[in-house]
Amino acid sequence: MRFFAAILTEKDKEKSDQYRPMHKDFLQRMKSEKKVIMYGKYGTDKGIAVYVANDIEEATSLLKQDPYIEMDARDWEIHEWELVSAFDLTFK
Repeated sequence: MRFFAAILTEKDKEKSDQYRPMHKDFLQRMKSEKKVIMYGKYGTDKGIAVYVANDIEEATSLLKQDPYIEMDARDWEIHEWELVSAFDLTFK
């Protein structure tokens, strides 16, 4: 498995506020399915989610299921991330 960092930037504040609960539910589901290993916001209008996938196409497909993306509330970019961690990130 490979890691992909998705950066979401607020595009439409009203839509972001409206779809935030669905976005959070989506990330929780992805986390429980071990398709996202971590996520969080930074600044006042950005967030990052780290997807676990076989390739960029799979990661992008997962990202595009996020209500923020589906409803055009956020701009996005995604990049492969060669994650180095002090913690064991082994998936079972």
